[in-house]
Amino acid sequence: MTSQTLREARKYEETAEKTIKKEERPDFHLCARVGWMNDPNGFSYYNGKYHMFYQYYPYDSKWGPMHWGHAVSDDLLHWKYFPAALAPDECYDRDGCFSGSAVALPDGRHLLMYTGVIKERQKSGDFREIQTQCLAVGDGVDYEKYKQNPVLDEKDIPKGSSRFDFRDPRIWRKKDGTYACVVGSRAADGSGQILLYTSADGFRWNYKKALVENKGRFGSMWECPDFFELDGKWVLLTSPQDMLPQGFEYHNGNGTLCLIGEYDEETETFTEQHDQAVDYGIDFYAPQTVLTPDGRRVMIGWMQNWDTCNLRLPEEPWMGQMSLPRELSIKGKRLYQTPIRELEEIRCNKVEYHGISFSDTVCLEGVKGRCVDMELTIRPEKELYQKFAVRFAQDKKSYTSLSFRPRESVLKIDRKFSGSRRAIIHQRRSLVDSVDKKLKLRIILDRFSVEVFVNDGRQVMSATIYTDQTADGISFLVDGTANMDVVKYDL
Repeated sequence: MTSQTLREARKYEETAEKTIKKEERPDFHLCARVGWMNDPNGFSYYNGKYHMFYQYYPYDSKWGPMHWGHAVSDDLLHWKYFPAALAPDECYDRDGCFSGSAVALPDGRHLLMYTGVIKERQKSGDFREIQTQCLAVGDGVDYEKYKQNPVLDEKDIPKGSSRFDFRDPRIWRKKDGTYACVVGSRAADGSGQILLYTSADGFRWNYKKALVENKGRFGSMWECPDFFELDGKWVLLTSPQDMLPQGFEYHNGNGTLCLIGEYDEETETFTEQHDQAVDYGIDFYAPQTVLTPDGRRVMIGWMQNWDTCNLRLPEEPWMGQMSLPRELSIKGKRLYQTPIRELEEIRCNKVEYHGISFSDTVCLEGVKGRCVDMELTIRPEKELYQKFAVRFAQDKKSYTSLSFRPRESVLKIDRKFSGSRRAIIHQRRSLVDSVDKKLKLRIILDRFSVEVFVNDGRQVMSATIYTDQTADGISFLVDGTANMDVVKYDL
């Protein structure tokens, strides 16, 4: 039975949604139906559709008591909003239904697993959030919370671990039909760990072990884990808080971490072999993946950063959008990401230039727009140029740029001239590979964002941009002389 709290949220979102014009939203990225969106939740394939739930506060465009928003898609690019799925309406989740995941049950039902939050007054007088793991079962539209919630609480965590930092369960069904989940946790040493739990039926859970321990290596608390097999390896994705940079690999603050290794399913032992960032840009956090019916592992992240949330004005009707769905693969020791291939089906108006030699600033006829898929290959001529840049979302006052210095092999994204009036993070740099000083970029623009896929997906840099939509210019600049190929499509 739907609670009053959920009924009110559903009524509000249905009414408020009508005040937002189609052109005020991204064209092929999922954004909040109304109000606030953060982490992707319950990313799953169920009854022939892709389901994406998300952390949601419908009543304001800033964070509030967390609900679960809900949208459904056939192709991961065109989304239909469904009514909100969860609201904070029980004694164990009255202060928020935090992040979680979903799986299809053999009997045809859809099982959601999420973190329930209640605020508890401490002896100091301060309030702290107690976090437990909870379930809800439904039919793809309506969900009923499990009567035995919570199914995991402080008695199910290792000694010394924090009951205030125990969240974001990622559930999956194993090959033998039983279930497992990983949960983010703060260990006794104050840094993150990923805990493993198992269940015969998805409802009664048992603690198994700490699958991976941070031990102070990558930030502090680890949030939003995902764990899956890919190309003969196992991959753990997680989002550490309070990161420190390691050269160009990780950046300060809230970041993303990918651990690649081997997993012995008999002993439930994960052996780390390689680590890397997931995204090297400004706005990307808390990714989740889904296995498509044709066997692809596809990832979507929250295309935002906790340190840049005031980029968008508070009076705007929505805040928060998801990244482009990205197909994942492992090549050598690295995680590669490429735009989902379905994107190619919506490309049109191809414009192509090959072997352009230029030594100043150039604008190319037919190369402009804010919903664009553009592939660039830049190479030096006889002598190595000092710097190459491409500017987009450009008018006389505003632009966002990508610049590349081949001598250092450093690629920088910079949105400080995008129209922002906030002194927040506007630049990030990444060390990239450039064989023979050649660089390949695929730049995807969708009204309020840019995602840059470097060297066929070896790295990705994401950023949100809220420049006026009339700023649709694209230009190319070089200090020295460069040679360039450009293939551009409208989306």
